[in-house]
Amino acid sequence: MAMPSQPDPRPEEETVRYEVADDIAWVYFNRPDKRNCMSPRLNRRMKQVLEELEFRDDVKVLVLTGEGTAWTAGMDLLEYFRMNEDKGLGAVRQSQRESYGWFERLRWYEKPTIAMVNGWCFGGGYGPLFGCDIAIAAEEAQFGLSEINWGILPGGGASKVAQELMPFRKAMYHAMMGENLTGRQAEEQGLITEAVPAERLKDRVLEICEALKKKDGHALRATKWVMRRIVDMTYDNALEYQIRTQEALHSFGGKEARKEATKQFLDEKSYKPGLGTFDTSKLQDG
Repeated sequence: MAMPSQPDPRPEEETVRYEVADDIAWVYFNRPDKRNCMSPRLNRRMKQVLEELEFRDDVKVLVLTGEGTAWTAGMDLLEYFRMNEDKGLGAVRQSQRESYGWFERLRWYEKPTIAMVNGWCFGGGYGPLFGCDIAIAAEEAQFGLSEINWGILPGGGASKVAQELMPFRKAMYHAMMGENLTGRQAEEQGLITEAVPAERLKDRVLEICEALKKKDGHALRATKWVMRRIVDMTYDNALEYQIRTQEALHSFGGKEARKEATKQFLDEKSYKPGLGTFDTSKLQDG
């Protein structure tokens, strides 16, 4: 007879690990034996990690991935659901705030973020998936909203993520049927940016990181603000928001970047905007 599931004895600080190399922060969900499902302790630690890394000078890009064969299988059914429900509404609300809180911090993280989906991505995992700016997955990865298969709806923002990223009919089918998508199907339906063979996954993510590292960080941050904010705006409101964001960018170093880029294009003839990025190493602030 199978033994009942037990709480994970792993210390909170070990539920997430990270390493920084060549201006890239590699952040790992670190519960491989639990398919990296997100417990309250993991959610608390993830917020701490994001705050530790966000303004480090040696971090220009953040990559979120998983240890083992999964990205994340979603919320921990034992620790996030059953154990909190047994403690009452206060515990449930606390865990919700902790999980949704780091999802939000990831969405507005001030540097580029990439989801490197190496395996399972289920349910609650759609929150951080949406929180990342770019999502590259292995073709063999599996994406699923399995909640309908065990009697609940895809909550925690998962339904909204599917509806936001996928065509409506595809999102509705995905949420109601509980059938999985491969990485390739997820790409075709807009859930992720790109799917590649598993053996190419890290190389492809590194290619994107290297391209992002060469771009002006202030401009990347402002671009994220605009692209996320204007989704539900009218054209006129979006236009106004973009104008104001560009003006704000000038106050955070963007004016110097634009002047340097213009000089390299008009005066030095050293680059063309449509064919690459200007040389940001010539900026005084790097």
